[in-house]
Amino acid sequence: MKIESIELHHIDLPLVHPFETSFSREFTRPCILVAVHAGGLTGWGECTAHAGPWYSSETVETAWHVLRDFLLPAVLGQEIESPADVVARFRRVRGHPMARAALENAVWDLLAQRRGVSLADMLGGRRERVPVGVSVGIEPTLDALLDQVAGHIAEGYGRIKLKIKPGWDVDVVRAVRERWPDLPLQVDANSAYTLADVPVFRDLDQFDLLLIEQPLHHDDIVDHARLQAQLRTPLCLDESIHSPEHARWALDIGACRIINVKVGRVGGLTAARQIHDLCAERGVPVWCGGMLETNVGRAANVALATLPNFTLPGDISASARYYREDIAEPNFEINDDSTLSVPIGPGLGVHVIPDRLAAVRLRHLHLP
Repeated sequence: MKIESIELHHIDLPLVHPFETSFSREFTRPCILVAVHAGGLTGWGECTAHAGPWYSSETVETAWHVLRDFLLPAVLGQEIESPADVVARFRRVRGHPMARAALENAVWDLLAQRRGVSLADMLGGRRERVPVGVSVGIEPTLDALLDQVAGHIAEGYGRIKLKIKPGWDVDVVRAVRERWPDLPLQVDANSAYTLADVPVFRDLDQFDLLLIEQPLHHDDIVDHARLQAQLRTPLCLDESIHSPEHARWALDIGACRIINVKVGRVGGLTAARQIHDLCAERGVPVWCGGMLETNVGRAANVALATLPNFTLPGDISASARYYREDIAEPNFEINDDSTLSVPIGPGLGVHVIPDRLAAVRLRHLHLP
């Protein structure tokens, strides 16, 4: 299959509700969508880099540059028969996993469409529904947070994740746990703490949490191993896992007992599946993290989460949780068992709506 042309779309979508983590508060979601054209078909991928280098060193601007000047020329006009062909062409590129993932994932979608199978089937998935939860950001007041949690439980979410930071942690978790003693609950620190904060995590240890996500430095595994040895609650690594190699290193030294797999962070669906397989061999559960994706990225996440070792609910919430009007359809809706249904159509199983895309587009590049 010869790649005939590729487009980049830089868009900015307003969020339904501001989303705050330990490093920023967001009101809109800028991202890049990649469209790869071949044989009358179009494959779509989403770059999950944010406007600023807060979660990672990648930004929308760096991703646009790397895609335009290095990654797109590496595949444009080339014969591509499998995702492995794309991975091989990116071998010289160091870093920039979110940019690489956007283009590679678009090719996965394109190839699945050509074969007439869903992306989940092409990945080897085994589920018709995937369990999901919802991530709740830092709110101005505790009452506002409790209202947010109550609303999501009423919507049907069976697992809640709380964003925490120094000063917004133990008392917040205690209040949620006291109100919902049986609620599957986890917390995410987004690297906001150090080993000097061990007493905080010992306090959190009492609340029967599913996991504590990325409490320490965003590139660390050594200090996480030291912290994990002192806690009953499993640590989960997110920002520290950039590749299958990072996952292996972390597991080898006991830095975590769970891994959050984000497709963009690890460089694409190929690497994400490799991390899944490694963790399955080690008996370590994984779950699929979210990056406020549109339905394009959400469909890829849902497909990935059909693999058998994704045994914990992912941050792949319903479309309406994030956007009043997405750029692709159909929307994902929460089922009564806190799951999302897996699309069964060819490829991603969602379709980009041109008028909606144009309405939120800031930049467009077409390379024939």
